[in-house]
Amino acid sequence: MHDLIATTALGAAAPCVDHHGPISLTEEPGFALASIAARRGAERATVLAIRRMIGPTAPKAGHWAGERIIAFWTGPDQWMLEAPYDSDEFLFERAIKEAKGKASVTEQTGAWCRFDLRGTGLAAVMERLCPINMTTFIAGSATRTSIDHLGCFVLCRSEGHISIHGPRSCAAALHHSLLTAIRAAF
Repeated sequence: MHDLIATTALGAAAPCVDHHGPISLTEEPGFALASIAARRGAERATVLAIRRMIGPTAPKAGHWAGERIIAFWTGPDQWMLEAPYDSDEFLFERAIKEAKGKASVTEQTGAWCRFDLRGTGLAAVMERLCPINMTTFIAGSATRTSIDHLGCFVLCRSEGHISIHGPRSCAAALHHSLLTAIRAAF
C-alpha cells in the first residue's frame, strides 16, 4: 500500500506564508480550477452554462465575476472557473454537466498554483512584476500577463487583495519573483 502525502505547489505539507512590510504573500492550494471554451456556434449556451454555475453572467474581457465559484475571462469565448476545493472538488465534472456538450471543458486544478498578495501598497509590488496599469486595475479586474517570463493570470479581488495564478511547475520561481518584488518595494 502506498502512503501518499499531499503537498502544496512549493512542496510542503502546509501552505507557505511570508510577511514583509505591509504585505503578506500566501500560497493558496485549496482551489479547484477548470477551463471552459465555447464550441463554434455554442457561445450563448456556454455563457448560460457559466451563469448557472456562478450566478452573474460570464465576465467580459479583463474581468472576473462570481461568489463561491468564480469565472475569469482568458480569451475570446474562453474562461477559467475557480472554486474552493473543499466545497467544489468536482468543479470539472459540474462544468461538463452544465456545458451539455456545447463547450470544451478541461481539468486545470493540478496545472496551476495560486499566490495571494494582501496589504497596502500592492501597486508598488505589482509595478515591479508586470505591465498592469494599477490605476485602472480595480476589484473585479482580471488579466493575463507575464511575470518573470511566466504566463500568469492576475485577479484583483479588492483594493488590498490580489491573486496570481501561475504554472505549478514553476511555483518556486514565481514565489521567488513575488518575494523579490515585495522586498524591493518595501
